[in-house]
Amino acid sequence: MNVFIIGLGLIGGSFALDIQQGFKNTTIYGIDSNEEHGNLALERGIIHQKSTFSELHNADIVVIAIPVDVSQGIIFKTLDTISDTCLVFDVGSTKETICDAVKNHPKRRNFLATHPIAGTEFSGPNAALTNLFRNKTNIICEVEKTAFKLQEKALDIFSKLGMRIRYMDPKSHDKHIAYVSHLSHISSFMLGKTVLEKEKNERDIFDMAGSGFASTVRLAKSSPAMWTPIFEQNKENVIESLSEYIHNLQKFKTLLERNDFPEIYTEMENTNYIKQILNGIQEVTPQ
Repeated sequence: MNVFIIGLGLIGGSFALDIQQGFKNTTIYGIDSNEEHGNLALERGIIHQKSTFSELHNADIVVIAIPVDVSQGIIFKTLDTISDTCLVFDVGSTKETICDAVKNHPKRRNFLATHPIAGTEFSGPNAALTNLFRNKTNIICEVEKTAFKLQEKALDIFSKLGMRIRYMDPKSHDKHIAYVSHLSHISSFMLGKTVLEKEKNERDIFDMAGSGFASTVRLAKSSPAMWTPIFEQNKENVIESLSEYIHNLQKFKTLLERNDFPEIYTEMENTNYIKQILNGIQEVTPQ
C-alpha cells in the first residue's frame, strides 16, 4: 500500500507513524512545502521517502494534513491527479467550506471529509506521536458521498488506529466545534495576552504561574499559521460562541462587583456538572 502524507506536522506525521505501524507492506511517502520538515520526517522515520505531487498517481491513500486556508487547492490538485481507486481524506478543523467546494468535483467519490479530535499544542515533524489517535473521536462528514469501498478502506485504517467514529453534517460540525475547540483556543490565547500585557517581568510569570495557569494557557502555544485560517473559515460560529462566552464573563464580573458570592458559588457548582460529562466520556473509552 502506498500512502502519501501531505503535510508532515503533528497530525500528518502521527498518521504516518501509526499507519506504518499498523499495516505491513506499506510505504509512506511525504510531501511538504517546507523542505526542512521533509528532511526531518525522513530522518525520524516518519516517512520512508520524500515525494512530489507528480507521483500521486501511484497513491492508494492520500492524507491531507495542512492548514485549512490552503487545503482546498491541494485537495483539488490531488483529486485531479490520483487514480480512480485512491482514497483521499483531509483532517481539517473546519468542514463546511471544504465540503461545499469539492461537491461538484468529478472525483468527489474519492474524497472523505474527516476531523480527528486529537492533537497537542506543538507543531512540526518533531511533534508527531505514535498512538495519538487511540481512543479519540474522528468526525466524518458527508460519508454517503464517498464510494462505499473507499469508506471501508478508511474505516479499516481508523479502526486499526483505535479511533471512535462520529458522523455529522458539515454545518453541525462547524457549529459544535466552535464551542468545544475553537473557543478554548481563543480563550487560551487571550489569557496569555492579558498576562503578557500586565506582567512585564518574565521571571514573575515563570515563578508564580501555577499548574492551573499552565494548563489553561497551554493552547496559546499552538500555531497561529494553523489557527488564524480556522477562525476565518468558521467566523460566524466563532463569533456566536465568543458572544455567549463574553456574556458569561460579564455576568461573573457583575456578580463580583455586587459581592454576590452565594450566586458565584451557585454558578460554579452548576458548572461542575461538566466534570460528570467528561468523566463519563473517559469511563466509556474502550481499552
